Amino acid sequence: MKKIIIVTGASSGMGACFARQLADESAGFREKAILAGIDDDSLSSDEIWLVARRRDRLESLAKEINAKGDDYQKECGIKTEKRLYPIARVTEANLSGQQGAEEIKRYLDAEDKATRMSGGFCIRVLVNNAGFGTYGPFEKTDPVREMEMVDTDCTSLTGITGFCLPYMLKGSRIINTASLASFMPLGNFAVYGACKAYVLSFSVALAAELKDREISVTALCPGPVSTEFAAVASRGARKAVKHGLSPEKTVSHCLKKSRRGKHYALMAFKWKFKAAASTFVPRYLGAWFTYRFCPRPTN
Repeated sequence: MKKIIIVTGASSGMGACFARQLADESAGFREKAILAGIDDDSLSSDEIWLVARRRDRLESLAKEINAKGDDYQKECGIKTEKRLYPIARVTEANLSGQQGAEEIKRYLDAEDKATRMSGGFCIRVLVNNAGFGTYGPFEKTDPVREMEMVDTDCTSLTGITGFCLPYMLKGSRIINTASLASFMPLGNFAVYGACKAYVLSFSVALAAELKDREISVTALCPGPVSTEFAAVASRGARKAVKHGLSPEKTVSHCLKKSRRGKHYALMAFKWKFKAAASTFVPRYLGAWFTYRFCPRPTN
């Protein structure tokens, strides 16, 4: 049976970090299995699907991962016909709304048909990382842009998860990128915070529902991370995320929590503190305070 990792939003930022680190993780699982003389290397994967709109960036990342896999195979010193690194596969898709999710379903249906005679395929890890945000008071933002965000951050994530679940087995993992913003309504960030609150709630409920199938669900809830997020959310008014932490470290911490079956991943102490403190702050007060004193630039 072919084993697959799927990473959405893989063209940059944390998505690209997830792709690189999951490829490393999978190779490590397979190498340990071979060295231990274990035939069952079910934790490893044969392919990693890199899903996003920007094909040029996906192709560059796929080339990087596949080249690293070739070098790793030559240098590891293990005699095996099995490829240790998963093959990176470019999967170009516009992940917006129902149509975006159904585009992934078409890829899954095609894979099911192609592998049916050879034992089929399963999804070992699904990372729902595709998404974006918008800065500014709701009345001053573009309603169409806000609806597109709901489509990508909520609708598409929900559909992709539903379409992937039939192909997931015991030990499979789901990682959904939520946000520290999911713990409290935020002024100047209203729709984004609401979208990520949905992702967090959905992830925790799904974790409870899938416990008997032994499929884990982890919600990644980062605060500021050094990615393209601010430039997109502000439409160029803010070039970089303020006080952003390392995306590589954030993803590494998340994967560690995911392997342990944890429901949440918050790397930094200050993120954990803010998430815990949010339970003691009235929701309206939090929204009013952030609206008045936490302005976010936008064009």
